[in-house]
Amino acid sequence: MKKILKIERISTILFVFFIAFSSCTNELDITPQDDQDLLGDEFFANESSYKQLLAGVYGNLSLTGIDGPGSSNIEGLDAGTSQFGRVLLYLQTLSADQMIWSYENDPGTREIQRNLWSADDPIILGMFGRSHVTIAFANNFLRETTDAKLTERNVSDVVRTEIVAYRAEARLLRALSYYYMMDLFGQANFATELDAINAQPLAYNRVQLFEFIESELKAIESDLSDPMTNEHGRADKAVAAMILSKIYLNAEVYIGQSKYDECVTELNKIINGGYSLAPDYLLNFMADNNTNAARNEIIFPLISDGINTQNYGPTTVIINGSVGSIEANGAEVGVGAGGWGGALRVRKQFVNLFENSIFDTDTRNTIISEGRSKEITDISDKDQGYIIQKYSNALSIGGYGPDQTFVNTDFPLFRLGDVYLMYAEAQLRGASNATQINALAYVNQLRSRANNPQAIQSGDLTLDFILDERSRELHWEAHRRQDLIRFGKYTGGSYNWAWKGNGSNGISLPDHMKLYPIPAASLSTNPNLTQNPGY
Repeated sequence: MKKILKIERISTILFVFFIAFSSCTNELDITPQDDQDLLGDEFFANESSYKQLLAGVYGNLSLTGIDGPGSSNIEGLDAGTSQFGRVLLYLQTLSADQMIWSYENDPGTREIQRNLWSADDPIILGMFGRSHVTIAFANNFLRETTDAKLTERNVSDVVRTEIVAYRAEARLLRALSYYYMMDLFGQANFATELDAINAQPLAYNRVQLFEFIESELKAIESDLSDPMTNEHGRADKAVAAMILSKIYLNAEVYIGQSKYDECVTELNKIINGGYSLAPDYLLNFMADNNTNAARNEIIFPLISDGINTQNYGPTTVIINGSVGSIEANGAEVGVGAGGWGGALRVRKQFVNLFENSIFDTDTRNTIISEGRSKEITDISDKDQGYIIQKYSNALSIGGYGPDQTFVNTDFPLFRLGDVYLMYAEAQLRGASNATQINALAYVNQLRSRANNPQAIQSGDLTLDFILDERSRELHWEAHRRQDLIRFGKYTGGSYNWAWKGNGSNGISLPDHMKLYPIPAASLSTNPNLTQNPGY
């Protein structure tokens, strides 16, 4: 059974959090009314409570409420439109060229996958709100672990030493949330533990967020655990390096500056941190990816556990949703035979990436096509379009996760396969501290691991190739929108995909859609926020 900071107690900690936040989350004014209302001295009488308090910050990445997987602590949003990993998947993947969701009566999904969203979309609100809840939880943890409070409570020297690392992890989780706000929205409510609890938060723009994230992650690096030495599901120096490498790779989008040398510097920290590719690509997406060989490839997971952290998160959605309406192949992947009745399929542009015969034996090619058409002319017709079987609730040693709906499969938010492709891209974009020899070697390691017979030569390694290879390697891992924006192919009409802009063959998108709108509910509670242009 999986453990993350004594995961069996996370729901208890979140209960305390949620009670304190519940009165204000309906308008996403997610700062506690008083820190001592949140947690009293009795809670801190046991010094192990500090670790459990940190578990509550992590828990917000997986859980949504206190009354089981269907509950949500954000009023007006259900568990499906406010679970962090799920809404991230929707905004980064469903909005692009890889995935189609069949049930367009589900709130917000039609608008996201047809690129018709507005400031009232509940999925957009869910992402904005859930990320700010993590920020608020992290800020509270930091307020409760100041030197003054630890001294006042006579916390032992041993625990105070441990709390140094806990505080660094809380700051990292806060930086991670601000990273996604910067990427998706271009701005965020900004507050740290130093701000008064009831103060109106500032609104930070992309430049300000970039500078904060960069400075925070550099400041905490020495206090984080070395790569691969922390408990499963907890952040370490490699996670900090990964976030930094992401903001540097996308710096031209975020702040109009190239920072590819800085990106490679951070990537090398991960590459030299002891990670290795799982021998089988699909090990990364199985129910025991926390204990099989994928544990050496996955840098940071979103925890999923069929017993302790039941949630409608990304892997539960993907695995149940990927079961075909025709095939009813759920038993093969460890869920109910019918799954969710063909909820998820792939757009034809993704299928095209695997049509060359060199991908016939490529283990990344899990497309199921027999008896199906590649075209999806009617999104509600679940028999149209191909399906895939990348994720599963199966164990590598045989058997399945303990629940046939809520899967045991962690979502690999960051993994080494991405690092290798980022290195190759940064080298192609001009990083002076990267070599073509290494770039080729990293790409070919991924191809060899996938049982692909074609090794890439120097002339094959182009940016267009990297964009396609990122889709083949990283599909349905919440990267695609960001990638297409970085490559200049998300908006405009130079590259269209099925149902882009609500056209069956795709139409051009206006440039302002590189950012999502600030939710109307958030604008109404913080006058410092301004709506993004075009909305």
